[in-house]
Amino acid sequence: MRKPLTALLIAAALPTVALAATPAPTDAPPPAPFMKDHGHGMMRGEHGGPFRELNLTPEQRQQVGKVMGESMKDRREITEKYWNKLPEADRKAMQEELKANRDKADSSIRGILTPDQQKKFDELKKQREQRKAEWAEFQNWKAQKDGAKTN
Repeated sequence: MRKPLTALLIAAALPTVALAATPAPTDAPPPAPFMKDHGHGMMRGEHGGPFRELNLTPEQRQQVGKVMGESMKDRREITEKYWNKLPEADRKAMQEELKANRDKADSSIRGILTPDQQKKFDELKKQREQRKAEWAEFQNWKAQKDGAKTN
């Protein structure tokens, strides 16, 4: 019982650096408004990333990005495999614990910010929640549409 939960938590906590190196999938939600494009330097890894000191060629960056994207997809599949094996009570407990952890982090961040920054932070959080709800609605619509095609 603890091993699948531990594996799930480890898989969920793996570095998300791969996101920066992979092209966005076509069905991905739109980027957050606060995630601005910082120019082409970010894409070349000049400002960070685990491979910035390797001086990769464009072809190497593309190949590494592809490998990292596949790895991320595999991690997601592994996580879902163990998530589906968890009893409903454990799933709910895990979701509640993750939400409590996010809320704790958000309140800690708010404590660091000035009042003006807190207002902007709250606004961005609200926008994130709205996008998340819209994304869930889109996924439901897409599942219904795909289900109608197979029938």
